[in-house]
Amino acid sequence: MRERFIAFFSGLGHPFTGALIKLGFATRFFLALLRHSPMAFIRFRLTIREIWFAGVLSVLIIAVSGLFIGMVLALQGYDTLVRFGASSSLGILVALSLVRELGPVVGALLFASRAGSAITAEIGLMKAAEQLSAMEMMAVNPMARVIAPRFWGGVISMPLLAAMFSVMGIFGGYLVGVQLLGLDPGNFWSQMQGTVDLRFDVMNGVIKSVFFGIAVSLIAVFEGFDAPPTPEGVSGATTRTVVTSALVILGLDVILTAFMFRGI
Repeated sequence: MRERFIAFFSGLGHPFTGALIKLGFATRFFLALLRHSPMAFIRFRLTIREIWFAGVLSVLIIAVSGLFIGMVLALQGYDTLVRFGASSSLGILVALSLVRELGPVVGALLFASRAGSAITAEIGLMKAAEQLSAMEMMAVNPMARVIAPRFWGGVISMPLLAAMFSVMGIFGGYLVGVQLLGLDPGNFWSQMQGTVDLRFDVMNGVIKSVFFGIAVSLIAVFEGFDAPPTPEGVSGATTRTVVTSALVILGLDVILTAFMFRGI
């Protein structure tokens, strides 16, 4: 009976201790990544290649998604605003929703799904094929040669993709509001320009996208580096990247929004 009691409470604590150990390993991994980050900029062609892989190859899904979400925002917003006689404020609604919230958040979720999962799978397969071990045998540090360029490529790409998402969303709102619903184009743009503030709206969205880029890129490279060297291990690491990134993005969004807009 006593052994069952001990085993029961040991089983309860095992997930907690496992998560704590993984958090400690992730912290050490991040510190090592920062220590070897200068090589990613000294040999910047490696980082440029990862910006192409993580950023440029994600442009299509970001642009198309932003366009459609902007169109939906305009349709939904017009239906609500017209009830209060404020349909002329449609441009403000679309722009603020995108630059403050939807651009960084939805862009980061799409980035995690497309680029984050691909980065994790690539590093995990390199580990499974013992390419990382072969680099160490040749006195090439995988952290500087493989991990750091992918991390910084994702960090640099994310704000640019979020900005593109917002621009395409505003364009989609213009197509629906002006071309489809017949709003005055001068009023649409002038109210938007007069209301959207560079510091409190645009810059806060940029700050959010930078934090999201750091979080998603770190999760992607860590899960790939930590993946068991088996097909099932790589598959599980890819799934964890997408799920964990989504939860971290939404949690960070709440925290950053509370800090940024509590004084407004």
